[in-house]
Amino acid sequence: MKIAVINSGSSSIKFQLFSMPKGEILAHALVEKIGEAGSKSMFEYGGKKINLTDSIKTHHEGLKLINALLKEHHIVEHFSSLDAIAHRVVHGGEYFRDATLLDDDAIEKIRGLIPLAPLHNGANLEGILVSRQKAPNVPQIAVFDTAFHSTMPKEAYLYALPYEMYEKHKIRRYGFHGTSHSFVMKEAAAKMKKSPKELNMITLHLGNGSSACAIKNGVSVDTSMGFTPLEGLMMGTRSGDIDPAIIIYLQRELGFSVDEVDTLLNKRSGLLGVCGDIDLREIQTHDDELSKAAIEMMARRVKKYIGSYAALLSNVDALVFTAGIGENSYTIRAKILQGLETFGIELDEEANEQNLTLISKASSRVKVFVIKTNEELEIARESENLLKRLDII
Repeated sequence: MKIAVINSGSSSIKFQLFSMPKGEILAHALVEKIGEAGSKSMFEYGGKKINLTDSIKTHHEGLKLINALLKEHHIVEHFSSLDAIAHRVVHGGEYFRDATLLDDDAIEKIRGLIPLAPLHNGANLEGILVSRQKAPNVPQIAVFDTAFHSTMPKEAYLYALPYEMYEKHKIRRYGFHGTSHSFVMKEAAAKMKKSPKELNMITLHLGNGSSACAIKNGVSVDTSMGFTPLEGLMMGTRSGDIDPAIIIYLQRELGFSVDEVDTLLNKRSGLLGVCGDIDLREIQTHDDELSKAAIEMMARRVKKYIGSYAALLSNVDALVFTAGIGENSYTIRAKILQGLETFGIELDEEANEQNLTLISKASSRVKVFVIKTNEELEIARESENLLKRLDII
C-alpha cells in the first residue's frame, strides 16, 4: 500500500511517500518559498537527491512538480494511483479526536477552525483542496496535531475563566505536537517491551517550537501548549508562559496594538527575545550573560514541567526527549535533568554525551530515552489503521 503524507505550510510543501505497512520511504520532497523569489525544491528517492530551482508560484504548481518527479523516476504514475493521501492538520478543535476521512463536511469544519490556527490551518487546507483536485477518487485523510490530546480531562483543558467562554467560544486547552508525542510514546513502550497502556510517561518535544506532555496509561492527560501553540515552554521565538497582565500593560501603558502584541509574543520573544538568536548551537558558543541566561531559562522551565507532571502522574516509568534540541543537545538534556534524582531520574552522562537511545543509569527508576520523532510515519500509520477500520483496504 502506498500512502503519501503531505504537510502543507503557508509557503512550503513537505511530502513523503510510504510503502505500508513496513513504513519504507519511497520518496521525499520539499518545496520551499512558494510564491516568493528564490523558491526551491528538493526530491529524494532510492538514495539519490535532486535539487531544483524552478519558480513555484502556488501550492498547485508545487504538487504538480512532485507528481511529475514521481512519474519521471518511475515511483508512481500519478497521485490518482496512490492508495491514500494523508494530510497533517494542526488544529482539529473539538470536532476531531482521531484520523478522519475527508469529505465536504470535514473540510468546512477545518475551514471554520482557521481563526484558532491562522498560520497553519489555512495552509493545511490549501494542500487538501489541491490534492482532492488532482486525485478526486483517492481517499484523503486528515491527521490532527490536537487529536492525541483530546483525552485530557476537563480539569486539564478548562481555563479558570467564566465557563461561558468555553461554552460559547470554545476557549480551552487543545495542545499541539500530538502526533510527535504519540509516536515517541509508542517507540519508548516498544523499547520497554510493554504496551503504552501499561506505562506513564513524560514526553518532551524540544525544538524551535517546544511542548511537554503527561501521558497516563497511554493517553495524554495534560500538555504545556494550550488554546494556541504559544503557551507553555520557552521556545525559539515564542514566549511560552507569561503573566497575562503583561498583555494588558503592553496595550494600556505602552500603546501596543493587538497585532503588535501578537508579533511580540510569537515572533520576537523566547530565545530570540532574550539573547537575539534562535539557534541553540550558536547560543551555546556565546560567552555573554544574556546567552547564558537564555539557556538557563529554557532548561529551568522544562525542569518545572517535569516536576509538575511527575506530581500529576504519581508514578513515572519513562521520560522521552525528542525533536531538534531534544534529540541532539546532550548539554541541554544534562542541564534539564540535573538534580532530578529525587524523582527517580538518574542520568548516565556517558550515554547522554554519546546520544544513545537510553541515557539513564541502570539504577534509575525512570527510564530516560532519546528518540527521533517521525510525525510523517505516525500519520501514515494512523491513516492505514483508519482505512482498515472503514474496510477501504
